[in-house]
Amino acid sequence: MSRISVHKLKEWKAEGRRFAMLTAYDYPSARLVEQAGVPVILVGDSLGSVVLGYESTVPVTMDDVVYHTRAVARATSRAIIVGDMPFMSYQASPDDAMRNAGRLLQEGGATAVKLEGGTHVVPLVRRMVECGIPVMGHLGLTPQSVNQFGGHRVQGRTPAAAARLINDARALEEAGAFAIVLETIPAPLARMVTERVTVPTIGIGAGPHCDGQVQVFHDLLGIYDDCRPLKHAKRYASLGETIRSAVREYIGEVEEGGFPTAAHSFEMDESTLAELVQAR
Repeated sequence: MSRISVHKLKEWKAEGRRFAMLTAYDYPSARLVEQAGVPVILVGDSLGSVVLGYESTVPVTMDDVVYHTRAVARATSRAIIVGDMPFMSYQASPDDAMRNAGRLLQEGGATAVKLEGGTHVVPLVRRMVECGIPVMGHLGLTPQSVNQFGGHRVQGRTPAAAARLINDARALEEAGAFAIVLETIPAPLARMVTERVTVPTIGIGAGPHCDGQVQVFHDLLGIYDDCRPLKHAKRYASLGETIRSAVREYIGEVEEGGFPTAAHSFEMDESTLAELVQAR
């Protein structure tokens, strides 16, 4: 089975077909996500928060993303794999950007890369696309700039900011981006952007009018169910408590001698055992 083409997403938009994108950061989660039918998997720099324990995405390195993308690519055969370009992997120079984007495809096995920003990254997007690297854009709340924003705040609320975001989306489309993530912006603005570009928009905290939606694997499954849920996230399971309960049961059985039982043990032939005893 061949991977879905990035061009297929634009066809889906034209057909009015909505689609889901979900993050994955390792082999088992990517395998499950693809088996469930998700067509686009994002190896997001959100791994910094949900996998590596950082307070933000800023400390995530290029090596981190390549490592995790490689594991996700090995687990999948159909889904589009989008590798996130982490902080300072493309901001310093165009040559750095090209080299690092190439690493995600060549070493990580990604189908495409994602980078944050509007008109200021358009030259990079155009150059990458011209060199055969599919690019997904990212507008609105861009987590790598969270320190500049002063926190995770809704973007595009003023007329000037909204107009700038629409112009950024058009510029990314013109540069060749095959899709654009819209994060934490008002739903009416996301609808306007979606109607004004021919490439699909993928929302996260951007309301119901985008062509696709993306969520973080750990948020969707409630793995961190002891934390306050994000406004834009929906928990479809509570695996945090399921995992804790299973581990507590295991601990209890070990302490009480209930595990392992004979069913979990390997036997030895009586004659072999006798020979071993005599040899000693």
